[in-house]
Amino acid sequence: MPQSAVHDAEIISLLHFWAEAGVDCCLEDAPVNRRAELKAIATAPRRAEARPIAPPVAHDVPHVDVSHAAARAQALAQACLTLQDLESAIAAFDGCPLSTMGARQAVFARGRADAEVVVIGEGPGADEDLQGAPFVGRAGKLLDRMLAAAGLADRVFITNTVFWRPPANRTPTLEEQEICAPFVARAVELVDPACVLLLGGAATKAVLRRPEGILSLRGKWSDWTDGASRPRPVIASLHPAFLLRQPAAKKLAWSDFLSLAARLERLAPPH
Repeated sequence: MPQSAVHDAEIISLLHFWAEAGVDCCLEDAPVNRRAELKAIATAPRRAEARPIAPPVAHDVPHVDVSHAAARAQALAQACLTLQDLESAIAAFDGCPLSTMGARQAVFARGRADAEVVVIGEGPGADEDLQGAPFVGRAGKLLDRMLAAAGLADRVFITNTVFWRPPANRTPTLEEQEICAPFVARAVELVDPACVLLLGGAATKAVLRRPEGILSLRGKWSDWTDGASRPRPVIASLHPAFLLRQPAAKKLAWSDFLSLAARLERLAPPH
C-alpha cells in the first residue's frame, strides 16, 4: 500500500475515533497543519534565555524599631496587675508588625489563671485567628488529648510567643517574638506556674535564646530566667502540628509530657 494511502487511513481512523467520542464540530474555519507549525517552531532560531524571575514576596514586613516597640510592650506589661488587664493591653498594642498584617484579632490565651503549667506555642493559626483562642484547631485538639492522657488537663494555661496570626501561617520572626516577649513573661509572672512547657522550635529558640534545633533541645530541663522574677523549670517538646505531619514522633513528645507530669508530682507539696 502506498505511503500516502496509509497516511489517509490513519487520518480517517482518527476522525472516526473523535466522532465516537462526541466531537462533531470544528472550532476553526479552515484546517490547520499542526505538523507544519511544530516544524517551524523546531527550526526557528532560539531566543536568548529569559532571566529568571524572582518569586514575589508574599507579605512585606513593615519596618519597626524593635527595641522601642519591645520597651513599650515592657512598660505596658508591667502595668498590668491581672491577666484580664494583660489581655486588654495586648489587644490595644500596635507595636508588633503582625497586628497590621491581616490578623482578625489578638489571640492571647486559654486555660486556668492559676495553672501549674504555662504552655507556650509559636503563634495563632487560621482557626485561632477566627475563634480568638490559642490551640483550637487540629493541633490544639491533639494537644488537649495529650495533656489529658498525661494527667495535665485543667492544669495548664496556654499562650503563644506572638498574639497575631502571621501571614500565610508563616513562622514568626525573632523580631516579632522579641516585641511580644514582655507580654509573655508577664503572663508567666501573673499565672506563677510550677513549670513551663515550650512547644516547637520557634517557641523554644525565642524563650531559651538557644540556636539548636528542637530535636536537640526537646526533653531537656533547664531554667527560664529571662524576664522572670525567679528561675522556672522549663522543658521543650515537639509542636502538635509537627506531630500531625510526623506521627512517628509522637512517642518523643509523649516522653516529654510524662517527664513534665513526673516533675509536677515531685514539686507537689506532701499531703
